[in-house]
Amino acid sequence: MRFTVVLRTPARAAEPLFAQAPKAWQRMLPYAVVGVFVVSLLPVTIAVLTDDYKAGGGWAGALGVAQTVPLLLAVTRPVPAWVLVLLADTVGAMVLASADNVAGHAWPWTPMSIVGYLLLMVCLGLRESIRTLVGVWLVTGAAGVALGFYDLEVTTTAALLFVLSGAFLAVTGALRGIGDAQQRIAEQESISEAERARRTLLEERARIARELHDVVAHHMSVITVQADSAPYRLPGMPEPVQEEFAAIAASARESLGEMRRLLTVLRSDRANGGNGGNGTSGGGGVLAPQPGIGRIQQLVEATVRAGQPVELSLAAGAAQAAPPAVDLSAYRIVQEALANVVRHAPGAETRVSVTHDAEEVLVLVVNGPAARDAVVVLESSGTGHGLVGMQERVRLTGGTLDTGPLPDGGFRVAARLPLNDPTDDPTDDPTNDPTKDAS
Repeated sequence: MRFTVVLRTPARAAEPLFAQAPKAWQRMLPYAVVGVFVVSLLPVTIAVLTDDYKAGGGWAGALGVAQTVPLLLAVTRPVPAWVLVLLADTVGAMVLASADNVAGHAWPWTPMSIVGYLLLMVCLGLRESIRTLVGVWLVTGAAGVALGFYDLEVTTTAALLFVLSGAFLAVTGALRGIGDAQQRIAEQESISEAERARRTLLEERARIARELHDVVAHHMSVITVQADSAPYRLPGMPEPVQEEFAAIAASARESLGEMRRLLTVLRSDRANGGNGGNGTSGGGGVLAPQPGIGRIQQLVEATVRAGQPVELSLAAGAAQAAPPAVDLSAYRIVQEALANVVRHAPGAETRVSVTHDAEEVLVLVVNGPAARDAVVVLESSGTGHGLVGMQERVRLTGGTLDTGPLPDGGFRVAARLPLNDPTDDPTDDPTNDPTKDAS
């Protein structure tokens, strides 16, 4: 975090300067600076008033304390501290007007009071509003003008303090404004990033839902056809059995209708009322069958033709062993992983492995660092869709996903997809998704 971020206006009236700084030494810095000034100015003020201005020892001590000790309030309450210090400086100027050796010295503001006053201007500028700063500056000038009616042979410092205080207030007020602006930008970026991640997650879930509709609709259509044709394929069935098959067909058709109505809100085009998993989508567009593990080899070959060296290890029978959801998820995970390699590590050696056993399908995509002679990397940072999509597909099947960089600069994607139905339903709250943009 940049140090200027802590220069924003405190949230509460008595909150110290830099109270929201990320480090302890930054939060203690205002106290240390003010303490050093008070410890230094107090003895010097008393000595100068006593020795140079020949003010009485009692007056010198009282004015020294009154002009310096209130500076300790500047860290938390700069406006009350400014009122006390200005009052003490004004009273001190009137006392020094009758001192024995005021002629030829700085008046109405002594050098020590000017230093302390400018420290107050810094604290005010870093904290208060523009209206308050303008008021402080004008009151400072008015006090100098009022004291100017004294007819003394002195080196007047009223104009000097008026100019310096205005400059300090302007500079520190500008720094505070920059800090406020940076904080608002950071907060807005944080909100935008959270909304972008949520939108990405919802878009990917909608895409998965559309694809699953096509997969499930196909199987439901097969059930409907088989149930409707059973009396013709198996003649001589008893009447109760025929009624049971008719009920199965009616339930399947009703389920298809409900699925189409629900998926209407997820599709960008209009739903086609005659689509029963026959390969057509809303709007009359013809869709190809959903891809699966059997088409991973074609995907790898296309990637190799694009100039990306990829080695494939595909276990025999993996496509037949996997249910539709796992079959589609495995293909999409490999597809997204290879797309990420092309975007972020062109020319990198890549290995794709799809194996299975009696319980799960294991998808592994590992790539090395980008080739030195490759073209410039297409993208330096991801959009978040890659890993979000992988994570959602793995959650859908009840599996696990392991992704992360490798020591040599490459990247690894490993997904375990159970062949049986998941025992736990994935959460519906998209804000609980632990993935982040590493694609």
